[in-house]
Amino acid sequence: MSNLNRLQTNDLEIGATDAVQQHYARHVVATKPVSQRKLDFEHSRPRWLRECMAEATGVFFYVFPGIACITDFTLNGASPLGVSAFGSIFQIGWGFAIGIAFAIITCASTSGGHFNPAITICFATWQGFPWRKVPYYIFSQIFGAFMAGMLLMGMYWPEISAFKAETLAAGKPLVANGGPASILCTFPNPTQTNLGYLFLTEFFVDSYIGIVIWACLDPANPFVAATSAPFAIGLAYATMVWGFADIAISTNLARDLGTRIVAAIFFGGEAFSYLNYSWIAILVNVPATLFATAYYEFLMRDSLSKIAGGHALHESGEEGLHRHITRTGMIEQGYASAIGNGRAAQNGTAGENGLYEQKTL
Repeated sequence: MSNLNRLQTNDLEIGATDAVQQHYARHVVATKPVSQRKLDFEHSRPRWLRECMAEATGVFFYVFPGIACITDFTLNGASPLGVSAFGSIFQIGWGFAIGIAFAIITCASTSGGHFNPAITICFATWQGFPWRKVPYYIFSQIFGAFMAGMLLMGMYWPEISAFKAETLAAGKPLVANGGPASILCTFPNPTQTNLGYLFLTEFFVDSYIGIVIWACLDPANPFVAATSAPFAIGLAYATMVWGFADIAISTNLARDLGTRIVAAIFFGGEAFSYLNYSWIAILVNVPATLFATAYYEFLMRDSLSKIAGGHALHESGEEGLHRHITRTGMIEQGYASAIGNGRAAQNGTAGENGLYEQKTL
């Protein structure tokens, strides 16, 4: 068999080569060649614009199905058990979970898939993400949530208007948990006046989600593949919705601030002043996620496993890794391959986003 017939591999057995040839030949419809014009157009697009659009689109994909489920649930009324003919807290949790998974699947390959200002700040703090990109990533994330809220108001405007009129006729507030504004962003129950309690609840929920996200993105974690990470992260959000949605949680600065601006446009500035709660919903996510990622970095991260898997290099190269292993005696099964993997990794180049090329989010 000629080298050409063997796909110029030379080192494959004939049976394997035949299988590869059949795989590449199995096209139902021939793919359209990529034109030079298309390549030139894509090359001319600014990278920052692609990243911003991906972050905004991803947040939109995450927020829109979640608040749509909340709208169904709120407009159609709920029983004392939290169930209506059109949904439940369980459905809302799944709306956010699947929305997050879709956001990661569709947009993370372009921007790295932060979709949360706190995550962007944590990547800049721990993983070398450029600080110069942080402001426009955060702006894009908030803009995506804002657009999700605006589109939802447009699509449900007749129903929301009728619900607003009913609420006013009944002498109930527009801005309150269960009111029209609550379809867009979080408000506490009227009895929840203890801001310290609300702060701790939000801090715990966001820390829980942050640890799960950081574990899913750890390239040394053998239990999470890149294909399963979107759904694992989505389920982390869903479990917190199922457990704590009835006592007011936000989970994401962009998700809350973007839709809260929409709520203020349609229902008044009380969307920000109600029970002095909005600062908790907007800001607590950042310190909580920083705490969660610091917890993982300082107490759970195993960077030697990361190097052993070929996902990182020692700052001093192969020589520094030799010194560390010699000094610590860490010649355990698996770690010995770190030097070889480190040498192989040096032959490639790490992308600007680094971690995202290893396990995309």
